[in-house]
Amino acid sequence: MPKKPLVFIPTYNERENAQLLFKEINALGLDIDVLFMDDNSPDGTGKFLEEMTKFYPNLKVVHRSGKLGVGSAHFDGIRWAYEHGYTDLVTMDCDFTHPPKYIPDILNEGKEADVTVGSRYMTEGSLAEWNMLRKFLTRTGHFLTKFLLGMDYDATGGFRYYRLDRIPQHVFQMVRSKGYSFFFESLYVIFRNGFKIKEIPIALPKRTYGHSKMAFSEVKRSVRLLFTLYFTQILNPERFRLAAPLKPSEIDPTLNDTQGWDDYWKDHKKASGILYDSVAAFYRKFIIKRTLNYFTTNYFPPKAQVLHAGCGGGQVDTDVADYANVTGLDISVNALNFFKRTHMGKSQVLHGSIFNIRMSDGTFDGVYNLGVMEHFTENEINGILKEFHRILKPGGRAIIFWPPEFGLSVIFFKCLKWIFVNILGKKNVKFHPDEITRVQSRQHVTRLFENNGFRVIRYYFGLMDLFTYSIIVAEKVDFDSKAANNVIGPRISPPNLVL
Repeated sequence: MPKKPLVFIPTYNERENAQLLFKEINALGLDIDVLFMDDNSPDGTGKFLEEMTKFYPNLKVVHRSGKLGVGSAHFDGIRWAYEHGYTDLVTMDCDFTHPPKYIPDILNEGKEADVTVGSRYMTEGSLAEWNMLRKFLTRTGHFLTKFLLGMDYDATGGFRYYRLDRIPQHVFQMVRSKGYSFFFESLYVIFRNGFKIKEIPIALPKRTYGHSKMAFSEVKRSVRLLFTLYFTQILNPERFRLAAPLKPSEIDPTLNDTQGWDDYWKDHKKASGILYDSVAAFYRKFIIKRTLNYFTTNYFPPKAQVLHAGCGGGQVDTDVADYANVTGLDISVNALNFFKRTHMGKSQVLHGSIFNIRMSDGTFDGVYNLGVMEHFTENEINGILKEFHRILKPGGRAIIFWPPEFGLSVIFFKCLKWIFVNILGKKNVKFHPDEITRVQSRQHVTRLFENNGFRVIRYYFGLMDLFTYSIIVAEKVDFDSKAANNVIGPRISPPNLVL
């Protein structure tokens, strides 16, 4: 039997409002539950509401440890609704700027939509009681979300009706903001993934009780995030794609990510982190990707079974997935979830370690990775290459993109770190896990590969990828084939590329 609708209301120092609001909602005569989520209010809002639950069975209260942000409160409230089996969720503020009289309207009008938004812009005079500053900020936010994100909705308001039976829970896990920008970011993710959005007109009075909690610093963060989302949709649109995350059965709980790759691939919460993601995505997709395409199409046969060992987010090899049958392997669950959003069902994924790949001997025609080997010691690299040798078929090939000591990316990040530390005064600056072993020379990597049953047939460092990587192509041979290991294939000139 479907549950009754749930009305969710976050609170912080709203003791007077909360009691009055709940009574007004109850007076509507609807068969609904009401959830208040309190951020440990100093005025005792949470304790007061807890006492009220003794008299009102439809009243629910959740207590949080402190003031964690209105966006994180909505995220937790939505998660609570999913976990407790609710399919119809209305969210609203506790300050009476969302009058309870609109709850029946939004429930009735929103049955055929996935999300219904109470809009302040559908009727004239809906903000008549607001002061000039609040009107300016609200209308500016509406203009920016429409102009930058292409959403002609009231995206900054919190009065909404979500059909949780139509929206997968992991949609909200893609939202990073903990503050007021949660509202436009969450609606944008829903909008980008093609869910049906509807609006109903509402008129908002001025705040009836108390005072506004939105600080100017929050306004600045919201504007910064708006512009960041704008550039992200251009440079890194995969960030907004919807794909089901790994199932618990697909995750190996015994793996130990000692280098912090899951942290590296987690969704950055700050705008600066999102911007870094976008710049990195641009470089991967427009510089590195075409180089990888050249090497894979020249050294792997069409429809080959290939392993991307240390696949990360998979932005570099979406074309490879059209040419060959790709399996993405990574120790990071966050990376694999991003890989799934990038490849959208074109490739298989495997949660695992490159030291112990859970595949049979001779499974793959080829294996490749980019920016992985440098994060390990030479002894560890020997172990990785032996594992690659094991899973490759006879004559199978490995294509390895491995930064040299003076590669462009190495120099760039050294300079960037110097700027952050010496000019901006930042401490503990770290863009990615440590690079332990870079390529010293062609002879250096040739020795490593030959010692582990490979014959190097190509070594390239040059303009194709703007001097970023040493690119090694090696072919599997028998460990006993000493003579074969000493044969280095002819150097193949790269094609003419437009750079």
